[in-house]
Amino acid sequence: MADKITKGATFQAQEVVDKYRAIYYAGASGDFNPIHIDPEFGKMVGLGGVILHGLCALGFVAKSVTDWTGDPGKLKKLRCRFATPVHIEDTITVAGEVLDVSGGRAVLNLKVTRHNGDEVEKNVTAEVEV
Repeated sequence: MADKITKGATFQAQEVVDKYRAIYYAGASGDFNPIHIDPEFGKMVGLGGVILHGLCALGFVAKSVTDWTGDPGKLKKLRCRFATPVHIEDTITVAGEVLDVSGGRAVLNLKVTRHNGDEVEKNVTAEVEV
């Protein structure tokens, strides 16, 4: 948890995608697209197996930010462009930096990568209350 949010502050967090994560997310979201829950279907369509829901991966990013701020209510905006699929057992790393603090809010730039260095989400920014 951040002691104080200031310009230039950084943080990093990691999350491992456990083998049941896509099933849990499908149940919660109602998105049972076979690319998320059927490994054979994922292979057949060229994805190499099951891929995680993009919004679930973005949920990991949101959790990283709110863990850092220490209060989920402080996250006010979060945006990204999905770039690369996330697979089961991938490790997602979120690296954040505070670009600016003004008007009671901080603007964060976030880099989200898989264990092989691929950016899974691009142009990721967040605004948090300070």
